[in-house]
Amino acid sequence: MSGRPIAEDGGRPRAPEDPFDPDFLAALDAEVFEPVLAHYFRPKLIGSENIPQEGPVILAPNHSGNAFPWDGMIFDILLWRRDGRRPEAKFRSVFEKELALTWWMRPFGIDNFWRRGGGVDLTFENFHRLLAQGERLIYYPEGVPGIGKGFFRRYQLQRFSTSFVIQAARNRAPVLPVYIINAEWGIPLSFTIAALDRLLEKYFKVPFLPLPAALIAIVFPFAWYATLPTRMVYVVGEPLDVAAMVREEGVEDLEPPNKARDGAAFRRVADRIQQDMQERLKRHVQEHGMRPFDLGSFLKEVVRAWSNGVFWRTLPTGWPISFVRFVRDRQRPPARSRLHAWLRDLDLAAFYLPFGWPLLSLTRALRKAPYGSRGIDEATRREKEGAYLWKLDERPLRSRGRSG
Repeated sequence: MSGRPIAEDGGRPRAPEDPFDPDFLAALDAEVFEPVLAHYFRPKLIGSENIPQEGPVILAPNHSGNAFPWDGMIFDILLWRRDGRRPEAKFRSVFEKELALTWWMRPFGIDNFWRRGGGVDLTFENFHRLLAQGERLIYYPEGVPGIGKGFFRRYQLQRFSTSFVIQAARNRAPVLPVYIINAEWGIPLSFTIAALDRLLEKYFKVPFLPLPAALIAIVFPFAWYATLPTRMVYVVGEPLDVAAMVREEGVEDLEPPNKARDGAAFRRVADRIQQDMQERLKRHVQEHGMRPFDLGSFLKEVVRAWSNGVFWRTLPTGWPISFVRFVRDRQRPPARSRLHAWLRDLDLAAFYLPFGWPLLSLTRALRKAPYGSRGIDEATRREKEGAYLWKLDERPLRSRGRSG
């Protein structure tokens, strides 16, 4: 599905909509994320008083070099908790298209996960439209290379895109650097091979393969989503006036932006921001990154999780069952018995079976909607799964006005 609007009466374009499901996200946070964050990751948010209550604004974090973006998911949840889980205050994460197009890049294959959580596909025009609507955005200027850089290049910022420079200046949106500490240790000793990554991107829509950790994930699917219990620290910096920085480089006219004429100026600004963030990131690592696991704290929380009866949901081995059952239980009646509860989700055993990926794919095809795709056509399946590129000029987003 290309992202074209679904025609309504008389071929008119579809009305503005919003796939964000605040009730879904609030329940997911309370029932699934809560034990994981409280007892496993134990995250800390510092400097949140720097965040404006209204948009447009861009939060620009560094990424950790891991297979799955737990650092971004946790940051998103922390911000929403800080704002009282109010739907109108939810930040919009802009994400790379691969996260929606490929089912194994959605957490445990959950349909349309990123958009139901408030995310929007990252395109240049989408970026502009969101800021023009006054949205507060989370944008990772390193892009996919930031996730795929591997452990041996930890805390080394990859080249920033100039897109956020152009859009921040064009929409007079301040940029707040965010420094994510300790997430790099989620998959230590990992590295990537550029040629292999290009093949995976071409044939499997996977932007990179962290080695040797991915070899375990190829055998046991649950390991694709697993990560070690790093105590993530998020430090929000002070806002940058990117519009002023662009003017200092001699660029005055941004309607529309002219990359051919002003590309070098945009690049210089992006490089300045990256260099400044790199220096500050080093200092924050020295302050907050000396004990990435904080094992004393972790062991205490493991004991507490056991006492609270959430031990199995706290560890990565329990996440596939915890996440998928939560989604399914919102769409079906309660199980008739404990045995029935296990039997109706027996397909989840494939997450733990050797080379269980084909079985997971097969069960998705054989189960009826809403848990699978049997009996529905290809276009409906893609719509249900969210496996399309969402372009806001074709599928407009309903404006929320003031985001704070």
